[in-house]
Amino acid sequence: MAKIIENDLFIPFKAEDINGETINLIDYMGQKLYLVFFRKAACPFCNMGVRELIKKHDEFIKKGIKVVALFASSKAEILKYAGEQKAPFPIIPDEKYNIYKKYGIDISYKGMLKTMFNPGKVSKAITGGFFSLKTTFQDPVLPADFLIDEEQNVVKAHYGNTYDDHLPVSKILEWNTVSTLEMN
Repeated sequence: MAKIIENDLFIPFKAEDINGETINLIDYMGQKLYLVFFRKAACPFCNMGVRELIKKHDEFIKKGIKVVALFASSKAEILKYAGEQKAPFPIIPDEKYNIYKKYGIDISYKGMLKTMFNPGKVSKAITGGFFSLKTTFQDPVLPADFLIDEEQNVVKAHYGNTYDDHLPVSKILEWNTVSTLEMN
């Protein structure tokens, strides 16, 4: 599947989150949506990302931005790792990469190596409070982020190059209108 780019219409999907709720992206019409694709549920970088989103959730609410997260893991794996954080936003399991493929998300051994051979990133993973070697031997899926406007157009598409490569939360929170969104 081709990558999603700015000004594309989002790709709708319906899936069940880890709490058994049906999430249908069509239901977000008229709202800003931050759609975040994490790697695997045991990934320390992903769990640090979830923690940051939880900490900033009130700010997302004040800005009118809804968050929907996905993991390339089973519901059981997510509940065991990322689910322990009790996120106030939906987390969808996509163990078979069905939605990941629709959004053109990569599996990249190069991205894995860029992460694993970077001492700063490895140190961050070890000291971040979520260290696990489990994801070392799993598919090296890379993260991605999509900002979707009220008309369900993709305002920003970001495909990560390493395991921790997401849009900065501070920049997402600056998102007011299409014309004021400046991210590189």
